[in-house]
Amino acid sequence: MDVNDLLTETYDRLPALVRAAVDGLSPEQLRHAPGPDANPVGWLVWHLTRLQDHHVSDAFDTEQLWVTGDWAGRFGLRPDPDDIGYAHTPEQVAAVRPESARALVDYHEAVAARTRALLAELRPADLDRVVDESWDPPVTLGVRLVSVANDDLQHIGQAAYVRGLIERG
Repeated sequence: MDVNDLLTETYDRLPALVRAAVDGLSPEQLRHAPGPDANPVGWLVWHLTRLQDHHVSDAFDTEQLWVTGDWAGRFGLRPDPDDIGYAHTPEQVAAVRPESARALVDYHEAVAARTRALLAELRPADLDRVVDESWDPPVTLGVRLVSVANDDLQHIGQAAYVRGLIERG
C-alpha cells in the first residue's frame, strides 16, 4: 500500500461515520448539548469538517470550500475563513445552527471529495514539505494530514457518543 492509498483509506472512513452520527436527527437534536460547556453533535461535525477544510486547503494552497459556496448560510454563520471552532465559547458553540443533518453531510462530503482529489496527486516526497513554520519543529504536510485525521476521528467519536445520549433520552 502506498501513502496515497493509506491516507485515502483513513479519510474515506469519515463520511460514513458522519452520516451515522447525524442521520435522522432533527435540527434541535443536532444543537442539543448534553451538559454545560459540552458540545452538541452538530457543532462537533461542523468543527471536524471545518478543520479539514481549513487545514487541507492551507496545506495544498487552495481556497476553502466554506468561503466559496453558501455553506456558512446553511449553518447560520458568516463565511469567516478563520472560524473553525477552535477555542469557541459556549455562546459561539450555540451559534452554530445547522439547518439539517443534510447540511452537515453535504458539507462534509464536499470537503471529503476535495481532500480525496488532493491526496490522489500526492507524491511521497510531498509529505516532507513544510506547511506551517509557526511551530517548533515546523509542521510538514505528512504531519498535518495525520493531525487532521486524528482530530477528525476523535470528534466523530464524540459526536457518536452524544448521539447515543440523545437517543437514550
